[in-house]
Amino acid sequence: MKTIAAALTGLMIATTAGVAAPAGYESGGAHSKCLWTYMIDHTTYVKPNILLFHMKDGRTYQNVLSTRCNGLAFHGFIYETRTDTICSNVQSIRVLETHEVCQLGAFTAYEKPVKTNTSY
Repeated sequence: MKTIAAALTGLMIATTAGVAAPAGYESGGAHSKCLWTYMIDHTTYVKPNILLFHMKDGRTYQNVLSTRCNGLAFHGFIYETRTDTICSNVQSIRVLETHEVCQLGAFTAYEKPVKTNTSY
């Protein structure tokens, strides 16, 4: 079993050098997208129920947790996996310090919103 810990602004994991693989894959059905853990560069906290997973290939995936996970605002998190993947709606994360357990939701592709100038 692998244990992976994330700090507030980043995910620290061991990497596999020289591996060219897609950041994620579909494992059947709309709710079973998985990400390769060795392709995760870092994570970003957005809201108590939203995390962004920034991949080494430049892509970003948003995960809307099943419920609010208030401890994420102040602490990092950890998750355990028996494989090299983390999958939508399957795994949970545990907040460091508070030990709050929060269920991952679906991974969806994320693109940063474009700011528009509305002042004239």
